[in-house]
Amino acid sequence: MYKKVLAGDINYNLACIYSLQKKKNLAIETLEKAVAGGYTDKAHILSDTDLDNIRKDKRFQKLVSTLRTYLETLQECGGYQNADTTGLPRFTYASMDDRRLKQVRKYFKLDSIAGTGDEISKIINLMSWVHNTIPHDGNHAVYCEFNAIDLYHYAKATNEGVNCRMLGIVLNEVYLSMGFHSRYMTCLPKADFNQECHVINCVYSSTLNKWLWMDPTNNAYWKDENGVLLSIEEVRSRTIEGKPVFLNEDANWNNEMQQTRESYLDTYMTKNLYWFQCPAVSAFNVESPYWGNRGVTYVSLVPEGYDPGEGQGVMTHDPDYFWQAPPMK
Repeated sequence: MYKKVLAGDINYNLACIYSLQKKKNLAIETLEKAVAGGYTDKAHILSDTDLDNIRKDKRFQKLVSTLRTYLETLQECGGYQNADTTGLPRFTYASMDDRRLKQVRKYFKLDSIAGTGDEISKIINLMSWVHNTIPHDGNHAVYCEFNAIDLYHYAKATNEGVNCRMLGIVLNEVYLSMGFHSRYMTCLPKADFNQECHVINCVYSSTLNKWLWMDPTNNAYWKDENGVLLSIEEVRSRTIEGKPVFLNEDANWNNEMQQTRESYLDTYMTKNLYWFQCPAVSAFNVESPYWGNRGVTYVSLVPEGYDPGEGQGVMTHDPDYFWQAPPMK
């Protein structure tokens, strides 16, 4: 998760302080500034006891009525539409025989980490290893090549973590090196929300014939009521429809804070399931800031009627194209 200090967050905290001090006018004025500055978490505003002293004020009620919860916004977004995708980029995946990916596999001794279990257990073991090996810290930039080996050494040398995008890149190369088709996926909110986004991974399971949600930042994945692992799109659609999803019990942040459905999905990831973006090419060192960067083409899946603005790469409303199965050997 990208941790940014936003004007909306600062003013929201100030509004809470003023409310606790029973400075009602200041609290409401500052809360209005918080919303104007990008704070839009309606569900939290409605449940935060710090704001109880201003909750009955008509100005507070009017302000809240202008907001939508993350779930309401997701439920009200446009749908998808199948379309002619001729001319759109092909999604490609580097072979495990790529010499650099072979080095990743050998260097980290990934065969022993994956274990000898079935496909699903190997996928989970590799994700948990990345989670446990490189801590998450979204508060600083990373000055190294953006590949698994260099990011690992950077984290160890600086004794600092890396942000969710870097963790996604590490896990992506780990999966590719082990022969799994994988993409690191930026999950994004609607433009009028706090623009903090989150990067996770989707790895293709040939056993289940679908992409699976794997989040190395939070050691997290989802299952349905029958214990079957879910894809990003399945979690999104089930959230919209109110169907159950179940988080693995050992989901956590940095082995310090347990994640729950409420903390991870309801109050955070629901915001970030509005649209998605990933590179068309999944390979070693794709986003290198220093060398070997071939120029990255990004593909975005957006709901109908929504325009995230310029500079977002190739955009499509077609989920079948975006979530298409990878070419199998």
